[in-house]
Amino acid sequence: MLSVAADGSKFKAVNSKDRNDTRGIMKRRIARMEKHIERYLSLLDEADNEEPTARDMKVPELKEKIASLKVEMERLRQREREVHAHPDKQISETDPDSRLMKKSGMGTQVSYNVQPVVDTEHRLIVAHEVTNEPSDRGQLSSMAELAQQAVQADELTVLADRGYYNGEEIRACYLDGIKVLVPKPLTSNNKAAGLFDKQDFQYDRVADQYKCPAGEILTRRHSSIDKGMTMHFYYASTRVCRDCKLKTKCTKGKERRVRRWEH
Repeated sequence: MLSVAADGSKFKAVNSKDRNDTRGIMKRRIARMEKHIERYLSLLDEADNEEPTARDMKVPELKEKIASLKVEMERLRQREREVHAHPDKQISETDPDSRLMKKSGMGTQVSYNVQPVVDTEHRLIVAHEVTNEPSDRGQLSSMAELAQQAVQADELTVLADRGYYNGEEIRACYLDGIKVLVPKPLTSNNKAAGLFDKQDFQYDRVADQYKCPAGEILTRRHSSIDKGMTMHFYYASTRVCRDCKLKTKCTKGKERRVRRWEH
């Protein structure tokens, strides 16, 4: 079976950060402009209280400055409306397709997210795509499909880091007959809090139930929809958890619940 590896890389765009506008940036620019206008209005009030000669010298200049700032404020508000109307909520002037992205160890920069897929045996790039998606999380299935078409392999294994982990993306690969190996992000803080993690609960696919570290069975009790995904909830009775000697290491609630996506 042929295997390939995918990993995104941020390529800096020609577009500088000064020529990239986001909702947050526009909010800060407008706030700064409001402070400038308030400052000049305050200076104008002070000038009105001075001697006529000094007032005649300062007032026209201050009024001209305030008028100029108000014109700039209207330009900023129009720009803010354009940013809010944009599908990605940001606008880049020089490279319209580039986006503000986080880059490890470098803060943020206006970039493209290049997606190369490499043959693990020969270390050659077999497929690539230039995207403006800041995250790799939604790129797995499309890149796996491009790689499969490029190498014309009936069986393909795709390796990727946890930045690609997305249940729906993995399922899409599975439905296309592509095997993927992606580590799951450790998002729970249970370990840090001294509690059992979900990985400590053993799932029995045949019985559709979990076994907890104390050996008790957590059965499926109900399901709900979360962000369009059907989630099943497994837990034992409140009495079983209440009398468990390991409860302090498991949960601070009445009973420990485990959530599982239907796929």
